Amino acid sequence: MSFTIPECLFCRIVGGEIPADIIYSDEHVIAFRDIEPVADHHILIIPKKHIASLSHLAEEDMTIAGHIMLAARKVAEKVGIAESGYRLVFNTGPDSLQSVFHIHGHLIGGQKMGWPPFPASPVKHG
Repeated sequence: MSFTIPECLFCRIVGGEIPADIIYSDEHVIAFRDIEPVADHHILIIPKKHIASLSHLAEEDMTIAGHIMLAARKVAEKVGIAESGYRLVFNTGPDSLQSVFHIHGHLIGGQKMGWPPFPASPVKHG
């Protein structure tokens, strides 16, 4: 099942070459704490298979995509934020500020959040 890219930071974490504070792992995904957290709990959930972004998902990846969502619930339960709430955010492409091109969901919680999340610059109409 494993397909990794040697140059990919997250593939190297999956392979154990780079240490991470792992919260959850199973045959399809691994979840670990973000090294630059934006909330009390900021955990990245990634597939063990290298897929560059949501835009690169194929029909054959449907099981992995669903598994990421189920893993998010398990991680939220494990760190104690399932009841109070959390966000699961996927950045896709450079305009969204995706910095590591390996699908990863940011599970963010443990504190009150605001809405809406705004773009870096105001939207111009007309």
